[in-house]
Amino acid sequence: MPNDEQSADLRDIVLVGGGHSHVGVIKRFAAQPLPGVRLTLICRDTHTPYSGMLPGYIAGHYDYDEVHIDLRRLARFAAARFYRDEVIGLDREKRQVLCRARPPVAYDRLSINIGSMPAVDLVDGASENATPVKPIRHFNERWLSLLERVRRHGGPLTIAVVGAGAGGVELALAMHHRLRREIDLVTGKPDDLTVHLLAAERDILPTHNAAVRRSFERVLNERQIVLHRAAEVIQVGAGRLRTRRGETLYADEIVWVTQAAAAAWLRDTGLALDGDGFIAVRETLQTVDDPLIFAAGDCAALVGRRLAKAGVFAVRQGRTLANNLRRSLRHEPLRVWHAQRRWLALISTGNRYAVASRGILYAEGAWVWRWKDWIDRRFMTGFRDLPRPTGQPDRHEARREASAADEAKATALLLRVLATVQPVAHSTRPSRACAPDELSIMHAPPGKTLQQTLCAVSAAIDDPWLFAQIAANHALDEIFALSGQVHSATAIVTMPPGPDEKIEASLFDLLSGATAVLDDAACALSGGRVSLGEELALGFVITFRVQEEPASALGGMRPGDVLILTKAVGVGTLFAGHARLQAKGRWIDEALRSMQRSNRLAAKCLREHAATACSKVHAHGILGHLIEMARLSGVDAQIDLDQLPVLDGALETGAAGSFDARQMANLRLRHALLEPPAAAGHRHYPLLFDPQIAGGLLASVAPEKADACLHVLRSLGYEKAARIGHVLPAEEHGGRIALRLRTS
Repeated sequence: MPNDEQSADLRDIVLVGGGHSHVGVIKRFAAQPLPGVRLTLICRDTHTPYSGMLPGYIAGHYDYDEVHIDLRRLARFAAARFYRDEVIGLDREKRQVLCRARPPVAYDRLSINIGSMPAVDLVDGASENATPVKPIRHFNERWLSLLERVRRHGGPLTIAVVGAGAGGVELALAMHHRLRREIDLVTGKPDDLTVHLLAAERDILPTHNAAVRRSFERVLNERQIVLHRAAEVIQVGAGRLRTRRGETLYADEIVWVTQAAAAAWLRDTGLALDGDGFIAVRETLQTVDDPLIFAAGDCAALVGRRLAKAGVFAVRQGRTLANNLRRSLRHEPLRVWHAQRRWLALISTGNRYAVASRGILYAEGAWVWRWKDWIDRRFMTGFRDLPRPTGQPDRHEARREASAADEAKATALLLRVLATVQPVAHSTRPSRACAPDELSIMHAPPGKTLQQTLCAVSAAIDDPWLFAQIAANHALDEIFALSGQVHSATAIVTMPPGPDEKIEASLFDLLSGATAVLDDAACALSGGRVSLGEELALGFVITFRVQEEPASALGGMRPGDVLILTKAVGVGTLFAGHARLQAKGRWIDEALRSMQRSNRLAAKCLREHAATACSKVHAHGILGHLIEMARLSGVDAQIDLDQLPVLDGALETGAAGSFDARQMANLRLRHALLEPPAAAGHRHYPLLFDPQIAGGLLASVAPEKADACLHVLRSLGYEKAARIGHVLPAEEHGGRIALRLRTS
C-alpha cells in the first residue's frame, strides 16, 4: 500500500450537497481527520433542513434554527472549506466540479448528496403555478409570505396539497393546524380555511399498513381536510388545477409533494443513472462506473434494490460513506452499506400527536409525538452543540522555512496563472507584460498626481475565489474614497505550502476572483509576487491618478454636514465569532454579501451629491476614520449611536465576547470621545471600534442633499446606508467625537 500519510496532502474530497449523509461525513471527519486530506463542501444554501422536523416547523412547534443544520458553522468546526454555490455539472476527465458562479473545483474523491425534489415538470403548468416543497429554501420563502399575508388580511383561504404520501399528508395537517390558528387570531373565523389533499391513487400513504392509513383518514376527516382519491393532477393553471377525471379545483396556494425527481444536471455527467435519473450506486455507495465518485441519499439509486426516498436511509449511509471515502483514498477494500428492510416512521398529525409505523406495526398518541420530538432534538443537538475549536495542529510545520527555490517555483506558477486568467483589456494596461520585479512606466496627465496604495488582508474565509473578491474591494476602497482613477494593480500573494497543482488551483481561484472585481473598476492586473506562508493572504499595490491630495479629500467636512455611512458595521466581531463557532452561517452570509459589494457606485453617488469629504472604513473602525477626517477638517462630529447600521448577528457575537484582535488597539481612540454617562453601555458602542474588511464609505454631505443621496444609495443596492450623525464646529483643534443616545 502506498504511504498515504505522505501523499495524502495531494487529496481533495469534495462533497456536493448538504444532505443528511454529508453532514454525517463532515462530523466524522471532524472527529477523526485524515492527515493531509482537505474536505470541501459545495452547497446552494448555508442552512440545510432536517426533514424529520419540517412538519413541526410548519405547524409552529419549532423555530427556523431548531430544524436547520448550519453548514457553514459545521464546516468551520471540521476545518473544511465551505463554498456556497450551485453545482451545474461535472468534468470527469479533469476531475472537476462545475459551479454556476465560481471557477471549477478539483477533486480526488467526490460525493454527491443533493436529495431530490417533487417532479413538477411532469405535469403541464405545475412548474409555473405550483410551489414544490423542495428546495426547502424556496418553499419556506413562499410559506413565510403566505403567513404574513394571512396576518395582514385574514379572510377565506384555500390550500391544495398535491401528493398524499407521508410527506403530503404531514404537510397538509401541519399547514392546516398553523393557518387555522393564524386566521383565528386575525378574524376569529378559523373555518375560513379550506385544505384539499389530492391523492393520485385510491389510498393515501400507500407504503404504510392499513391501520396507519385508517388512522390518518380519521384525522383528515376530523380536521375537515377534503381528501380527493384517485385524483391524478394533469394540468395546473394560475390558482386552479384539473384532474384526470375532469374535476377542476380552485385554490389560493397549490403545494406540490409528489414523487421524487432527480436533478437535471446529473443527465449530462455521463454517470450511470436509473430509469428515473438517479445515480446508480453499488452497496458501497460508489457509483457503478466511476470509482472516484460516490452518491448517497435521495439522489442515489441502489443497484438491485429499490428504496423509498426517506431521510432515514441518508442518515444511516453517513457512516459507511465516510468510511469508504477514507478507504478509497487509502486503496483499501470498501465496506458494504446494509439497508434495513423495515424502518420506523414517526408521522405527525400537526398538533403534537403522531403515528408510529414499522412494517405491520402501528401506534399513535401524544406519547409518540414526544418520542419523535426527543429523537429529533437529540439528532439536532449533535450539530448544534459543537465544541469550541481549540486550535488545529499545523500540518505544514516542517515546511514553514520555505527555501528560495520554493519562492521561485511559486512565482513561476503565479505567472502561468496570470496568463490563463486573461483580464479584460484596458487602455491603462502597460504596453508590455512585466515580470513581478520589473518596473511599469506610467505618466500622469497634467493637473493630476500619480499615487500608489498598498492594502493586504489575511483570509477570513476558506474560499479563495470569494476571499479574493473581498480583498480586491478592500484595496480599491481607498481609491474610490479619493475619487481616483485606477490605473493598474500588482498582486501580493501569500500561499500555504503544498503540491504544485494545489497551489496553482488556489492561485487560479484567487486571481479569477480578484480580476472580476478589478476589471469592473477598469483596473489592469499587471503582475504580482507570491510567497509561501502559514496562511492565505492577498494584497494589492494599486497605482491610480487623483485630482486632489488625499488630505483635501478627507479634510473638507463643514459644520452642519450630515454623516452618511454606505455599509453596516460588524465584520470584525462576526468573523471573530465565526472562528469560535459563535456565529450563525446566515450572519456570515450577509457579511460576505456586504464585503463583496463594491463601493464604486457608492463613491459615484456621493460625488454626484457633492460630498464634502469621504473616507473608507477599514481597520481603524468607524471611529478611527471619523477622527482622522475631523482632525484634517478642523471640526468635531457627533455620532447617533441608535442610527449606526449593524450587520445581523454582530450584536450577538459582540455580547458573547468575540472581537477582532485589532479591536483592542482601536479602543485607544476613546480619548477622542465626548461620552454621555450611558454611552459605554449602549449595545452599538463596541462597534465603534470594530475593524472592517471591505467596509463602507463614510462621507459628509450638505444637509439639504442628504435624503436624496440616501435614496439613491439604497436604490443602488446599499440597503443599509444610513445617516449616522453630523459635523459640529470645533471646540478646540478639531477631532473630538460626541456620542448621542436617544435617551440623552
